[in-house]
Amino acid sequence: MSAPVITGLGVVAPNGLDREAWWQATLDGKSGLGRISRFDPGRYPVRVAGEATGFDPADHAPQRLVSETDAMTQYAFAATNEALSDAAVAPDALTDLEMAVITANSSGGVEFGQRELQKLYAEGPQAVGAYMAIAWFYAATTGQLSIRHGMRGPCGVLCSEQAGGLDVLAQARRVLAKGTRLVVSGGTDASLSPYGLVCQLSNGRLSEEPRPDRAYTPFDRTASGYVPGEGGAILVVEGRDDARARDAARIYAEIAGYAATFDPRPGSGRPPGLRRAAELALADAGAAPSDIDVVFADGYGVPELDRQESEAITAVFGPRAVPVTVPKTMTGRLYAGGAALDTAAAVLALRDQVIPPSVNVRPDPEHRLDMVTDRPREARLRSALVLSRGYGGFNAAVVLRTV
Repeated sequence: MSAPVITGLGVVAPNGLDREAWWQATLDGKSGLGRISRFDPGRYPVRVAGEATGFDPADHAPQRLVSETDAMTQYAFAATNEALSDAAVAPDALTDLEMAVITANSSGGVEFGQRELQKLYAEGPQAVGAYMAIAWFYAATTGQLSIRHGMRGPCGVLCSEQAGGLDVLAQARRVLAKGTRLVVSGGTDASLSPYGLVCQLSNGRLSEEPRPDRAYTPFDRTASGYVPGEGGAILVVEGRDDARARDAARIYAEIAGYAATFDPRPGSGRPPGLRRAAELALADAGAAPSDIDVVFADGYGVPELDRQESEAITAVFGPRAVPVTVPKTMTGRLYAGGAALDTAAAVLALRDQVIPPSVNVRPDPEHRLDMVTDRPREARLRSALVLSRGYGGFNAAVVLRTV
């Protein structure tokens, strides 16, 4: 099979509701973090999040679909429309069985589910809508996209929290190797409802800092956790030969390497698996550490987890040997949408030869990282490494390479 390549990108994020608006805001260092406005957060310890303010689902899907779906799926409608348009995929160019949808999801449709459960408790079962049966489900986005765009190939959903945004790219690569011609992949999540926030609080890793510019500061001495966000990115992935055969408008990057690992049981004495994931992804890409021009770090914002990641990066590359950035400081961690959005950022960084900044971060020198902060950094970029961790021990790494 020819190398898997990315030919289309679509984005919905707290600091930009489409690909180029988000990318320009990211390069400008404009944050989408603020006090939660979806509901009154005054009774909750976490009050800052990244909301996709101004998003109107009716601009991207018919009202019938809007009423049947949660925000997580509505964000995917918008991002998929943009990605397919960007890839210039002709509707009749491929058969339905040659195209697939593989997305990541973590939170499920919690806002939709909360609304319907409140109807159940207040009004009785007759008030609950029929679509409660599917709109909350992790696979709802994949199913809706498959139906809407007539993509009936080997579809699926992966639920490995934030790592899922990279794991789905690996699954896309697998099905392409078996004959599928095009895969819509990536991830979106939307968990900013009272119920969704309370569920997230259980992991003990969310920041309770009320100031948006200090709430999420990975690799900073003041790091106190992360803030949640909503949105994500959808990517069109196909074989390089197929993309060239159909005269694709552009080939952004090759998915050159991938690996996933799982952290050992706490207390086992064995090291976390992120370093191993990075090393295996480099090996899969046939790349040496010196071939990587930028690392898009996971950036948990939890001091111990930041230390583990910085140790993994310096073990692979050496101290301050490669530029490191965490542009999600402007969006929050988007769960399944987070690594997909980081992948989009890495792809556009390769396109424009510029590294986006990590805002509001004053790097702790003890991490020994060459952090890109405050403003973009122009650089010659040929390959990027994207790292991601999911709650529960998931680790994933992807190497992207210019074509």
